[in-house]
Amino acid sequence: MKITVFSSNQPRHINLIRELAEIADELFFISEVTTVFPGMVDDFVKKTDIMQRYFENVIRSEKTVFGNLRFLPENIRTLVIRKGDLNRLDQTQLGESLSANVYVVFGASYIKGWLIDFLVEREALNIHMGIAPFYRGSSCNFWALYDDNPSYVGSTIQMLSKGLDSGDIVFHCLPNFVDGDSPFDFTMRSVLAAHRGLCHAIENSKIFSMDRIVQDRGKALRYTRHSDFTDEVANEFLDRRYSINKCSLKSYPELINPFFY
Repeated sequence: MKITVFSSNQPRHINLIRELAEIADELFFISEVTTVFPGMVDDFVKKTDIMQRYFENVIRSEKTVFGNLRFLPENIRTLVIRKGDLNRLDQTQLGESLSANVYVVFGASYIKGWLIDFLVEREALNIHMGIAPFYRGSSCNFWALYDDNPSYVGSTIQMLSKGLDSGDIVFHCLPNFVDGDSPFDFTMRSVLAAHRGLCHAIENSKIFSMDRIVQDRGKALRYTRHSDFTDEVANEFLDRRYSINKCSLKSYPELINPFFY
């Protein structure tokens, strides 16, 4: 099986590549790179004292759940590009990656033009970090906790679509409660649940026969943009010292084929 993945270069993205490589004969990885020190280096997140404080927690939890950055297995062929350059590539540059059996998008920039047409036609899968249709857009699991909705922390395995996070839903993935989890640990483990759920469904071929459920936009609670996550919002959340307990996870939303890990 050949798998092509459009993703990024943080440890959580690298983990998905490693797990998919275990079930693929050959994996093509188009990696859009950003700094691996968000909040400390000006990049997709502005360098401020508050963002540094916030992302220190993110980096710590990401390292706990996914380990450190490390080299990839031999059956992976990688094309490294700067984030935002994806839509400038042509078919010739992507070459053999366009002849895969399975296409996955996770944490890539917004795909447009000929490439989105190609991927939608080939029924590419998208990992949306958030429980759609309730939370859509950017940093959905942060906003679920910000709204005191920890049961809405998770991910949606959906069909890639031309609209942002608007594709038909295949199934939801959620983290099991672990005593002592910080909110950062809990949301990071929701990423791991997505990886395990997707890899399991591809390996046993169930992903190809599962129903695709059209999203009910009327159930939306929040649609957020990257610009909504400001210093003020991050600082307010940090000052709350938010905690999660098992009782707060009893009321789950309406889920589709839920996979807990």
